[in-house]
Amino acid sequence: MSDVGEVLAATASRLRRSTVRVHDAQGCCSGSGVAWGGRGDLILTNAHVVGGGGDAVVECDGGRRARAHVIARDTRLDLAALHVPGTTLPLAEVRRARSVAPGELVLAVGNPLGLVGALSVGLVQRCNARWVVADVNLAPGNSGGPLADAAGRVVGINSMVAAGLAYAVPSAAIAAWLERLRLGAMRAA
Repeated sequence: MSDVGEVLAATASRLRRSTVRVHDAQGCCSGSGVAWGGRGDLILTNAHVVGGGGDAVVECDGGRRARAHVIARDTRLDLAALHVPGTTLPLAEVRRARSVAPGELVLAVGNPLGLVGALSVGLVQRCNARWVVADVNLAPGNSGGPLADAAGRVVGINSMVAAGLAYAVPSAAIAAWLERLRLGAMRAA
């Protein structure tokens, strides 16, 4: 294996440890998710992966399954936060998407078409406050999974494919959404 191949394989292996497979409560939707915060018990995914909310099932690296509760969902941003009690996953390292440049190498790890932990590699086409756009090959099941730089730092959550390009919600938009949720929970308490 070449040096580049070894680096990509090692980076993908680290990302897989923070990536889960997500099934909605009805069993009709399946996608991916990323351990983003808390004590490794907060998973981020797409709102469209978990349908109407409620409960979901996450499948961790190695096949262990756990019940998750959808604690927040935003269809406009296509984000959902899941709490998985009693689970401690390695947290994804996050990079500010604003620092990502067109032409930069990115990796997507997810569960497309039932292929658990599949890796896809491409280049960033553009990045703004709404989307990180890359020519990464995504398929159903990649939704909610990480889009990461070559060092394995997550720059976005994969959301959709349009005109053959992958669109990911950028990490800054995710951080702002999580902060609004935290502030809302503090006000409610």
